[in-house]
Amino acid sequence: MSFPRYEEYKNSGISWLGNVPAHWEIFPLKAVASGDDTAFIDGDWIESRHLSETGVRYITTGNVGLGIYKEQGTGYISNDTFAQLGCTAVRPGDLLISRLNAPIGRACIAPALGVTVVTSVDNVIVRPSNTFDRKFLVFRLSSSDYFHEAGNIASGATMQRISRSELGNIRIAFPPLNEQISIAVFLGRETAKIDALIAEQEKLIALLAEKRQATISHAVTKGLNPNAPMKDSGVAWLGEVPEHWDVRPLKFLAKIGNGSTPNRDNPDYWADEGFPWLNSSVVNQEEVTEAERFVTEKALSECHLPIINPPAILVGITGQGKTRGMATQLQFTATVNQHLAYVKPDVKQLTPTFLLRCLESAYDHLRTESDGAGSTKGAITCDQLGRLRMPAPRVNEQEKIVSFLEMEVTKLDNLEADAIRAITLLKERRSALITVAVTGQIDVRNLTPEIPA
Repeated sequence: MSFPRYEEYKNSGISWLGNVPAHWEIFPLKAVASGDDTAFIDGDWIESRHLSETGVRYITTGNVGLGIYKEQGTGYISNDTFAQLGCTAVRPGDLLISRLNAPIGRACIAPALGVTVVTSVDNVIVRPSNTFDRKFLVFRLSSSDYFHEAGNIASGATMQRISRSELGNIRIAFPPLNEQISIAVFLGRETAKIDALIAEQEKLIALLAEKRQATISHAVTKGLNPNAPMKDSGVAWLGEVPEHWDVRPLKFLAKIGNGSTPNRDNPDYWADEGFPWLNSSVVNQEEVTEAERFVTEKALSECHLPIINPPAILVGITGQGKTRGMATQLQFTATVNQHLAYVKPDVKQLTPTFLLRCLESAYDHLRTESDGAGSTKGAITCDQLGRLRMPAPRVNEQEKIVSFLEMEVTKLDNLEADAIRAITLLKERRSALITVAVTGQIDVRNLTPEIPA
């Protein structure tokens, strides 16, 4: 769809803005504020010791999404702390602009949360005057050209941040109020359509993930013959299995162990080149083919570091994130840290890829079991892995199951990749549409219902 342009443009005199519609006016961002002392200020310096279970709601930069308020976390400070610190209450309808975390300068409108609200010092609180439309401002502060400019101004060695003063001095071209409203209405309608398409693709990805898991689980627990006689495995996560299959603890089918992390302050243990050392992040890969860190021979001999030769499966065994219980296939000789277990199957009884698919199927079971009370909470032990009862059909049947899953999973993965690409393109389209509308590169005044004066 093509859009009309304005009849006349002028040079803004600002390199990153370029040409803007001739009747638009250029102001620094801080000029949108209503003018009182609290109209363009930083939030409050709230330290962790100030946090409480109840009281005044505390929202951070993490709550400021890309043009939207994100409900996450339930932080509070006490009413006494609010009074002692002299905090500024965030009002519903205030703009919150994040000075921290990419994209720097993103904004949202503060919602009515039903309680008193304060915000982090890394958010700027803006109370626009009645000559500016809040929805337009949020769209303007969601454009790619603005993010690029704010990112160029930001500084910091370990974490990029922009000061309130620098943020407020960014000069932006603004149309008259009625035109701001027209642009906001147009973008609200058009981005809603795009967001709905994105939501459809995200739903498809979730359904594909469920189908993938179900396909794997059915194949490794029920086999490929729908007419095979079944028996109760005696294992909750397996259910019934083909009558001719064995079900055995993993420790009788494989060697299991884990590693360690050598002292990072000891230069004798680490090298730019050497023996590959892996951490638990590798379980996010389908297979592991390279390492980012290396240890020395001295570390191997002194630090309880196993030498793991493929074939082997690596399993994430700690943490509350999704990596605990995830598995991947190791394709080269390496060692691992204490947050990974390695499982070296006896290939005469258990093929590596069949083992990988079984562990994928057992993911929920492993996580539930490792969430139990006691010292192992939040961790899977090597002993637990060893006691995990596994389906063990004959190797030739395992190979047929693996071949079947290779075809089926590849189809599902390709569909997922298509959906991910579609989402990427839709997000690019959304960003581009916002940018051309809020910078006046297209004229949408006749594409929206008439705005009353």
